[in-house]
Amino acid sequence: MIILVKVRIHRLENFPEVPSSGGPLLICANHQSNLDPMLMGVVCPFPINYLAKKSLFNFGPLRWFLTWNDSIPLDRNSGIAGIKQTLKRLKRGESVLIFPEGSRSPNGELQPVKQGFCTLARRTRSPILCAGITGSRAAWPPGKGPRFGNVHVEIGKVTTFETYQHWSDEELAAEVEKQIADLITAAAARRNRQLESSI
Repeated sequence: MIILVKVRIHRLENFPEVPSSGGPLLICANHQSNLDPMLMGVVCPFPINYLAKKSLFNFGPLRWFLTWNDSIPLDRNSGIAGIKQTLKRLKRGESVLIFPEGSRSPNGELQPVKQGFCTLARRTRSPILCAGITGSRAAWPPGKGPRFGNVHVEIGKVTTFETYQHWSDEELAAEVEKQIADLITAAAARRNRQLESSI
């Protein structure tokens, strides 16, 4: 991943050292490309769980890969089983990656953050860690295969349960959206400087 896509990770020190020993962690990132789940798996210094569309498990090789990565099947029409499994893993003190926009962005821009993650965070008292990704859409465009590219990931600071517990879902979603937007801006600035220096 690092060689082909030239991934650059910034603020890696913002990740908790060993979240599995100290409780759950909910990682929220923007979603530009099919590359993003694998990208965050490379970026994260500890194992994480993924949410994946249930239909992706219908393809044999991909089903093996998703199962091997402990992915959680999520049915968009009736996602109760996926939500229960996500809650179970967070309550076990594991880390889960979600894309709170709800689906891959149709144009690469950050879409409004949906409030569905708020229930997961509150019921498990999970700290929330945001990340901003830029360049992954160019590295793996919709409907095409992966290619060489420059991807930058900016990691934010943890927002503890004690910080957000009294916020409304609207306030929590707005704060997560703002954090992700700011991290995307920072990552994009770094990527632009890298591209300019290589000309």
